[in-house]
Amino acid sequence: MRNDQLASGERPLPDRARRAAIGERELIWMMALLMACNAFGIDAILPALDVLAADLGAAGNDRQFIVGSYLLAAGFGILVPGAFADRFGRRPVLFVALAFYIVLSIACALASSFDMLVALRAAQGFFAAGIIALPPAIIRDRVGGDKMARMMSLIFVIFLLVPAVAPSIGQAILVALGDWRWIFASMAVLGCAMTAWVYFRLPETLHEEDKQDIHLPTITRNMKSAVTLRETIGYTLGSALVFGGLFGFINSSQQLIGEAFGAGDSFPLIFAICAGCMAIANWSNSRIVEHFGARKVSHAALFAFIGVAALQLWFANDPDETLWTFVPLMAANMSLLGFIGANFGSIALQPFRHIAGAASSAQGFLRMTSGAALGAYIGYMYDGTARPLATALLITAVLSLVFVLFSERGELFGEKMDDYD
Repeated sequence: MRNDQLASGERPLPDRARRAAIGERELIWMMALLMACNAFGIDAILPALDVLAADLGAAGNDRQFIVGSYLLAAGFGILVPGAFADRFGRRPVLFVALAFYIVLSIACALASSFDMLVALRAAQGFFAAGIIALPPAIIRDRVGGDKMARMMSLIFVIFLLVPAVAPSIGQAILVALGDWRWIFASMAVLGCAMTAWVYFRLPETLHEEDKQDIHLPTITRNMKSAVTLRETIGYTLGSALVFGGLFGFINSSQQLIGEAFGAGDSFPLIFAICAGCMAIANWSNSRIVEHFGARKVSHAALFAFIGVAALQLWFANDPDETLWTFVPLMAANMSLLGFIGANFGSIALQPFRHIAGAASSAQGFLRMTSGAALGAYIGYMYDGTARPLATALLITAVLSLVFVLFSERGELFGEKMDDYD
């Protein structure tokens, strides 16, 4: 083991991986942009939903299925890659996921009906789920504890820059080329670029001694342990709830901002402000989490989230609510998610180094399916006002606190995690 690895708490890579060592900064950028393929696949199409719905004959809130079907299918798809990645390695499974992402992006661009597009989006979310599930496992192969929380926060900083600019990119493509289908073509181009980068620069991070057999009872046991351990299940469910509220905003954001507040032309900018605040919060989290610990930071942020959500609901009940109250409060709560998401995920994954792939898949499945289903429901409850969203944000945050209290046996603001075990 090199001295700098010992000092940082980082695990030594396998011999073949050491020969093609990748630095921490490049690894963070690569993992962030892999996950960003998923974010780009969701957010770039948002400005085109009106045009897409009119072109393919979709009515009312049905346009939200273009986003909701992808998110929900991705939640189920996350169950699959982890076990294979624990047996065959991270690289081969990533290549399969990226191949599906590319091919199905092209297929979406060629869809001839709304039902076909929804089905293709669901397939894309399901089969490309490895690009969501594997980055946390790859990071967990290298480090653990609060150091993992710091690295994941930095990953989310970069990752969140994509949803901040994706609607603007989508709108620019729509204006320049006049057809929403080119947005899906741009997803395929992004997938090809990421495939080349992973192929030439990412070493295999799975250690030989951590390989697991493809044995259904073993896989089931590993995944069951990842989602039933009391110390972690509350964090998995808690993050599913608060991110369900975020997905509800994403699903209904184009209608909410364009119709309820009459600011459709400003939608990409408003969305970028909210996502940008979340990115800044993740960067701030990366600076403080190793000092204060993931528990203290995320618990404080959750209490603040509840307070801001209550204020959102109060303003949402005013029939004259404007963007001047909605956007700052929504941006504030998205900022607070920056102090919750990476920390909750790192705490939940901490005990499972030897089965990081299966654990990441199982926890990701629970988080994504619950969050996506909840987000789809919240989005579909859109009634021309911000009340359904505000109500959902408050309820989900309070329930998240209940689950965290369960995992922590009623004691919050606990000690820091070890860097590695």
